[in-house]
Amino acid sequence: MNPLTLTLVLSSLALASQAAATRYPLSLTDDLGRKVTITAEPKRIVSVLPSTTETLCALGVCSRLVGVDTYSDFPQQVTRLPKVGGLYDPNIEAIVALKPDLVVVSKYGKLAEPLTQAGITVVAVNPETYEEVFSKTLTLGRIVNREAAAKALVTQLRRDIARVEILTKNAVRKPTTYLEIDPTPYSVGPNSFMGVLLTKAGARNIIPASMGDFPKVDPEFIVKQNPQLILGTDLATVGKRPGWNTIAAVKSNRVMPIPQALNTMLGRPGPRLGEALRGLAKLIHPELFK
Repeated sequence: MNPLTLTLVLSSLALASQAAATRYPLSLTDDLGRKVTITAEPKRIVSVLPSTTETLCALGVCSRLVGVDTYSDFPQQVTRLPKVGGLYDPNIEAIVALKPDLVVVSKYGKLAEPLTQAGITVVAVNPETYEEVFSKTLTLGRIVNREAAAKALVTQLRRDIARVEILTKNAVRKPTTYLEIDPTPYSVGPNSFMGVLLTKAGARNIIPASMGDFPKVDPEFIVKQNPQLILGTDLATVGKRPGWNTIAAVKSNRVMPIPQALNTMLGRPGPRLGEALRGLAKLIHPELFK
């Protein structure tokens, strides 16, 4: 490459970098419907949601985290950070003591008000639908001045998901499936991020969209739907439930617990969603991954 061409390339890269840089103060409406202004690029961040922790690290700002919630455990380096409780049992004093310039919370729990009153900038970022996983990743990228990294992450995540979809489209059968995320029982609707993953993994969700994204389900409804596959629990557990021994999945021994590591990934709308989809698809269609 001659010197003139190199100069032009470097100039273009510099301009692209400047164009992608976040301009502060940055004002946005968060997932609590509040208008939040971030006055400068955050350097001391507390994350109170595991998926947010993972996304921030994937964006290259793990070193800016000064505290995380009880359940944040990936990547490994965040396990060494101070723990500040969870959404419903936060240690507000511990958060304030860390002197963060930004705390990222969910729209659930009641952290925003007391922290805001303490003079701390708080933003709620709470992906629940499939597309929100990507849009909220871009939002976090803007907030921490990593827009280019966020776009690259979203592109790679969509590619990882597409690779699995190519395999599952070739599935001869797509079993009707009940996915249990809590023995109450709670399940996932087709429009939730987990519901979309279930469909992309080559299954047919028995939960209708009208029930919501993460509905509590009447056990009798599951019996009536008679799924061919049950995920997220085990045969011994469902065998004790009234009427469940008549379900096709129970009769054919197609009741499968989800391994803990995979279950954790599936429950976090973040950068490991492609890996989670691949693991789920392997459970449903092991024949496609031989």
